[in-house]
Amino acid sequence: MSAEHLENHISRTVSKDQTHQDEVCMMNNYDTYYSPKRVYCLYRVSTLGQVEKDDIPMQKQRCREFAAAQGWSIVRELSEKGVSGFKVSARDRDAIQEIQRDAVDGKFDILLVFMFDRLGRRDDETPFVVEWFVRNGIEVWSATEGQQRFDNHVDKLMNYIRYWQASGESIKTSIRVKTRLGQMTEAGLYTGGTVPYGYHLEKRGRVNKRNREVCDLAIDEDEAEIVRLIFRKYVDEGYGAQRLCKHLHESGIRGRDGKGFPNTTLNRIIKNVMYTGIIKNGDSRSAYLEELRIIDDATFDRAQQIMRERTMPRSSVPRNCKGSSLLVGNIFCAHCGNRLTLTTSGRKLNKNIPKAKYIRYQCHYNVRHPGECDGQSGYSVPKVDSMVEQVVRMKLAEIAAAPEAEVIGRQREREIELARIRLEQAEDEIDGIVKELDDYRAETIKVIRGESPLNAQLLNSLMSEAADRLRAAQTREEEAQASLDDLLASAQSIRDEYDQLLSWADLYSKSSFEARKMILSQLIDSVYVGRDYKMEINFKFSFDEFNTQSLPYCSLRENAGA
Repeated sequence: MSAEHLENHISRTVSKDQTHQDEVCMMNNYDTYYSPKRVYCLYRVSTLGQVEKDDIPMQKQRCREFAAAQGWSIVRELSEKGVSGFKVSARDRDAIQEIQRDAVDGKFDILLVFMFDRLGRRDDETPFVVEWFVRNGIEVWSATEGQQRFDNHVDKLMNYIRYWQASGESIKTSIRVKTRLGQMTEAGLYTGGTVPYGYHLEKRGRVNKRNREVCDLAIDEDEAEIVRLIFRKYVDEGYGAQRLCKHLHESGIRGRDGKGFPNTTLNRIIKNVMYTGIIKNGDSRSAYLEELRIIDDATFDRAQQIMRERTMPRSSVPRNCKGSSLLVGNIFCAHCGNRLTLTTSGRKLNKNIPKAKYIRYQCHYNVRHPGECDGQSGYSVPKVDSMVEQVVRMKLAEIAAAPEAEVIGRQREREIELARIRLEQAEDEIDGIVKELDDYRAETIKVIRGESPLNAQLLNSLMSEAADRLRAAQTREEEAQASLDDLLASAQSIRDEYDQLLSWADLYSKSSFEARKMILSQLIDSVYVGRDYKMEINFKFSFDEFNTQSLPYCSLRENAGA
């Protein structure tokens, strides 16, 4: 082949390859510009009713029709059932988090929802979630409301208004539901759910809005007697849930399902305020309904206190009321400060004579470290218990004989009044800021129409600043409310303590050993015993309102802050 022919052949080959490359490039460009946009669809229902009737298929159908009309390709569909767009934050919604990750990875071009409120109903969060998608190159569309854009400040304001309205609707709906249920609860009416043990439902002729007869709660006397037994054993005799479970089983007492009472069920029973005659539903509660009362207030409150104290690392409430000593757990050596433990000893003189048993409170530190504790190694349990009981009986006798005292001082009343004033000031501040925000929102419409002297940027800044002040004021309101609640609870606790002391004064001498052990554990914080049985008794309660007589054998210390 001549040089000329070879050159022509090479030229034709190169030209052919270039033409092929140009065609491939054109095809790639075509795919880039003319391939359908990739769509992620998000469907959500929040209420139980929506879940039961399955509102998702309707959303799917509308979104699929809309995508097809636009020439888009749906590559993935995600559903959320029973997820509130108002109560649940976007960061706690798995679907939103997954869509955001895929957006960063460039797996789709459009996020499509049936309505924008499917993305959420929180005006302090959802607008910013939508803006995040747009800023990351994702178009956000609604099959019924069109595209959400952020080309200018007006778009941003409209986005905020949309979710402000959605948030407002959620709040209104929630308020309506809560108000209706709250009103029913406050009226002492049964609003549904599992019937607590100790009660049953009965029809008394009451009808609902649909003219259907509905049920009311009533005491089931057979079950109520078991509830009273549970509280009596727990409060008066120191039974824990496990021991209660065993006692009920051995007594042949079974639950509604024919099985025994597990520990968790017993704990729920003990914590249920329903047994005092109060119907509680969320934050709403009824007045005392004597026809539903199974347990008196004092017994219920003591049960709650015992339950709280038993969870503490160093609790004076005995976890086990068995045994033959009154003070195990809250008796200490006055010399080294270590807790005294219970020991027994004895021996048989012969096979016909029973073993003599000696019970002592022993200081193990003294035994293990001779010379480092200058107290006795042990103290007779009967002698110590008898001396403590002598003091306690004297105290309780004084309480029973004393006239009823004013338990809330003037200082406490002033503190409560100041707390109420701070709460009212916070509420007034919130009302003012809410009115200010309402004015800004009304001005937004004027800005959009061009009728306002304010521009969109300035108005948006003013609204953001007011929202920050509102959150700060709401925090102050919550703190003021918590402070007032604490003061009121403290005042009530003092009254309850007084009533409890009177109750113990009346019951102590008549009580069993186990019951006396429980009363002492709740009355006495600690007992310190030293050589020659010199004792210091520290009480949990202040006895300032009673005249304390001179008591033998020991000194007294009262916990005025209890």
